[in-house]
Amino acid sequence: MRYRRLGRAGLRVSELSLGSWVTYHTQVDVNAAAEMIAAAFDAGVNFLDNAEAYAGGRSEEVMGQALKRLGTPRLNYVVSTKFYWGLDRQGDAVNRKDTLNRKYLMQAIEGSLRRFGLEHIDLIYCHRPDPHTPIEETVRAMSDIITQGKALYWGTSEWSAADIRAAWEIAERHHLHKPAMEQPQYHLFHRKRVEHDYARLYEEIGLGLTTWSPLASGLLTGKYRGGIPEGSRGSLENMAFLRNGLTDAAKNAAVAQLEPIAAELGGSLAQLAIAWATRNPHVSTVITGASRIAQLRENLGALAVAERLTPEVMARIEEIAAPLADR
Repeated sequence: MRYRRLGRAGLRVSELSLGSWVTYHTQVDVNAAAEMIAAAFDAGVNFLDNAEAYAGGRSEEVMGQALKRLGTPRLNYVVSTKFYWGLDRQGDAVNRKDTLNRKYLMQAIEGSLRRFGLEHIDLIYCHRPDPHTPIEETVRAMSDIITQGKALYWGTSEWSAADIRAAWEIAERHHLHKPAMEQPQYHLFHRKRVEHDYARLYEEIGLGLTTWSPLASGLLTGKYRGGIPEGSRGSLENMAFLRNGLTDAAKNAAVAQLEPIAAELGGSLAQLAIAWATRNPHVSTVITGASRIAQLRENLGALAVAERLTPEVMARIEEIAAPLADR
């Protein structure tokens, strides 16, 4: 395993990390989570990604219980969570969800700490932008959470480059803790924001990236070329919004063209897709997901494939995937 700095911060995270979206609580219980986290740690993974909204907070509970069971020293791993959508099980009160106002954020961190069973969370994110709350209010609240010792770094997820820059400048002007990282979707077919929109932010403010969905929710594994398989992520009712993208004929045809390249490199389609994402030097870590230990180990095998991605191979991949990116 190799490690990269989180943008300009001193914190180092593993090139591949383990996330809990979709899987924890719904597909993965505490026993399975502990087994997979232990295997990930053994492979050198040190970053675990989560969010308040995942399984209505139960994902944080599963991860927290698994970490307690393992007893791994706290300094050995980095944990994140994200705030915005709130917890569906707590009702629809106006300040409970879809907001980044101060009241919500200051209470949300307390809930996450309780569910994790931790004294602090390493990375906290604004899970989406909030057009109804002034950015300055959000920046001050996130900065105060860090000042209080409840989190160590804060950042954003799926924010525009303009809003990230605005948040950074507010923090700079008022001597507050600045946003250190962004968590965007990034894969072969979704690239514009990472490769173009944020381009100036890497050098100008030292933005780090913890990217998600390197497999395009499974599209880049090749499993959807014949439709939606039973038991797959696309078959889950709460994932129905993904189905049109997963069955996109042109993208599935491109995936078929990528398969022989993966085979030449001695890897799977999934490993090729994950390896490709790690080749972007601005990506601090690529978040992977797994519902089974075998899936986790396959994902980790992407590191070996990444070493075989020569400029010539990258050019072949680009020729196939780039025309379909962000369409």
